[in-house]
Amino acid sequence: MKSKHSEKLLCLALLSLFIIGACMNANAQGRGHSGMGGHEMGGHSGRGGHGMGGHSDGDVASQTLIRAIESIERPASAAALLDLLEDSISQANLRLRELGRERGDVIGTTVAVLLVFDDYYACVWSGDSRIYMVRDGQIAQLSRDHTEVEDLLAEGSITVEEAANWTGRNGITRAIGVYDTPELDMTSGPLSPGDLFVICSDGLTNHVQADEILRCVGNKLSQQACDALIALTLERGALDNVTVVIARYQPGHAPRTLSGDAPHGREPAR
Repeated sequence: MKSKHSEKLLCLALLSLFIIGACMNANAQGRGHSGMGGHEMGGHSGRGGHGMGGHSDGDVASQTLIRAIESIERPASAAALLDLLEDSISQANLRLRELGRERGDVIGTTVAVLLVFDDYYACVWSGDSRIYMVRDGQIAQLSRDHTEVEDLLAEGSITVEEAANWTGRNGITRAIGVYDTPELDMTSGPLSPGDLFVICSDGLTNHVQADEILRCVGNKLSQQACDALIALTLERGALDNVTVVIARYQPGHAPRTLSGDAPHGREPAR
């Protein structure tokens, strides 16, 4: 990815884990099943988090990673932005490993990050949270789940039908804080006006398929689309915490930011 300047920078991070109680700050706030937020891309940042390993440890994991990502300074290039992100995640991983040893436990977090620099995007992730892109009426999953069942599918050891009911299908193979060296995957590409990204926890995708996500986002505003996805998941039982962030690329539009806490992920009245 190449860039001439750093005027258009977005770091939207969803750090999605496995406890009830999302810790969203800056541009989105949510708790329980209603962690969600809508964003237009262009010059601001938002980060969110959940945790795994028990409520208190999960909160520590998410907040540690959030603080690390918040330390990123405005970069001079897209390559520098990626380097800064990787460095911040590595520092968070080191701290979580130290905390885990002190407590005699594993304290971890999965992460899914959408980066935008000028007219290019990059998706970086570790774990089973997903990033989808909607473009020209079609939806594509950009991330690949780091799970045992996904590995078995890739190997051809099981079928899609078998995977749906596979024992331990939610077991993850990567997370921040679990191993001494964090493993991240990345994909990138050029942006087109109107591109929409859905970043979500497995609490959503365990109940809602990609084509249903596409129908929910449709022509709705970002917050309305989040509301629709959360409502559909709740209707189907919502066995896990559900977090959704939607970002729409609209070059030339002023960024829309939220100040303070927004209960249930809704924008404060203005």
